[in-house]
Amino acid sequence: MINKTPVDTTEDYEEALSHEEVQTIKNRSVTGAVSYFIRTAVLQGIGLISAMILSAFFSPEDFGVYGYVTQIIGLLIFFSDVGLAASLIQKKDHPTEKDYQTAFTVQQSLSWLIVVFCLIIIQLGFVQSKVGPEGKWILLALSLSFPLASLKTIPSIKLERKLEFSKLVMPQIFEQITFHGILIVLAWKGMGTMAYTWAILARSIVGTIAMSLIQPWSIGIRISKKALKELISFGAKFQLNDFLARIKDQLFYLFLANFFPLRQFGYIQWAKTWSMYPYNLTVQNVMSITFPTFSRLQKRKDLLAKAINKSVYFISLAIFPILVGMSVFIYPLTQVVPQYAKWQLAVPSFVMFALSIGWSAISTPLVNTLNAIGQINKSLKLMVIWTVLTWVLTPVLIWQFGFNGVALAALAISFTSFLAIKEVRKICPIDVWGNLKVQLLASVLMALVGVVGLERWSQSLSWFFFGGFVSALAYIFAIFVLGKKQLFAEIASLKS
Repeated sequence: MINKTPVDTTEDYEEALSHEEVQTIKNRSVTGAVSYFIRTAVLQGIGLISAMILSAFFSPEDFGVYGYVTQIIGLLIFFSDVGLAASLIQKKDHPTEKDYQTAFTVQQSLSWLIVVFCLIIIQLGFVQSKVGPEGKWILLALSLSFPLASLKTIPSIKLERKLEFSKLVMPQIFEQITFHGILIVLAWKGMGTMAYTWAILARSIVGTIAMSLIQPWSIGIRISKKALKELISFGAKFQLNDFLARIKDQLFYLFLANFFPLRQFGYIQWAKTWSMYPYNLTVQNVMSITFPTFSRLQKRKDLLAKAINKSVYFISLAIFPILVGMSVFIYPLTQVVPQYAKWQLAVPSFVMFALSIGWSAISTPLVNTLNAIGQINKSLKLMVIWTVLTWVLTPVLIWQFGFNGVALAALAISFTSFLAIKEVRKICPIDVWGNLKVQLLASVLMALVGVVGLERWSQSLSWFFFGGFVSALAYIFAIFVLGKKQLFAEIASLKS
């Protein structure tokens, strides 16, 4: 277990971290990363299979309905936490039971306010006027998931504080299997978008039960002014960062949903959803580990730099070939599978979203680093820049290129990722280029191989899979030729 003896000085703190705690943090982080990767691979595999099946059953309008409602919920998530969970995870001292109870009481109260707010929206008819009666039931189901989710928050924080990431895996697996299993069965039976309603409710109930069994916690209702003030001192800035992110994403996409016809917004939602699977598999997976881990290493810039470099290396090693493969083979897929032909108009958006995620895969963990070590002002500055760029550049490109302008703007803005690299370099000496150049070159070779045979891969499913196999081999070959020494060294360092 991590030694919880109080440390008074920076020198003492660094000395304490130099032996048992460093090894404990490393062991639990690596073990957690492996568990999270397996978990995420399973979840994203389930999600991808579900998306492929639903893409055959659902129309672009169906994707537009669900996308519209989830943008509303995405905005309301901001008001469900006010940054208290992040404060408890980032907190240098061990949180007291008073801290946990205060955070739970506030979050539970806010979650029921969200339910009331959603009922008002439904009663006023705003949702039904855009997406029909099915949309209001999806919104109601999503709103009821907030009080249930708040029951999982404190147990999750306790596990993250102890870096016991592997125990967080099972509830999420149960949730996804429940959600996608019910969704697919009901969609197959012709229930349409109403399938989302029952799948959402079942997922929330199953996840809450599973978490309560894995990490029991005696629920307590209490408000401590002192504890609340301490938590909000960090949480307010963290939440402001999150608020800007939601203005940039959820609010903007809600605006797009009202601007575009439902069919065109369905294309955008489909392209965005599919392109996010590699991000969720890699970046989200690593960030779940790095935030609490980097928080423990914030006094050791040397160890922090090593941890960041490894994160960049392994994220890019995994996500670059997936994004390239999806970008190259998405159009052949719409040709060899007749049910996917209806999505051909969304292919350009999909490719641009996927390429933009390649840059986000580097910048997002670095912004997460700034938050983890308490440099929230720096991440706020970056978020302001990206929010302004999104709201200014996207309308211009929509005017020029129609709904494809949304993805084009995302791609253009992603090139500003160097700003996050610059901010983190001011704090610790990271080497981003040295940890992704080989993967970038290997991805270019993979793309060339895929593009050269594009006409052949579009002829049949057998050629399609053969093309994917050959392209993957090209990436692996390039990695071993250009970076075998670094690859083995990085793997060995995790094992040591």
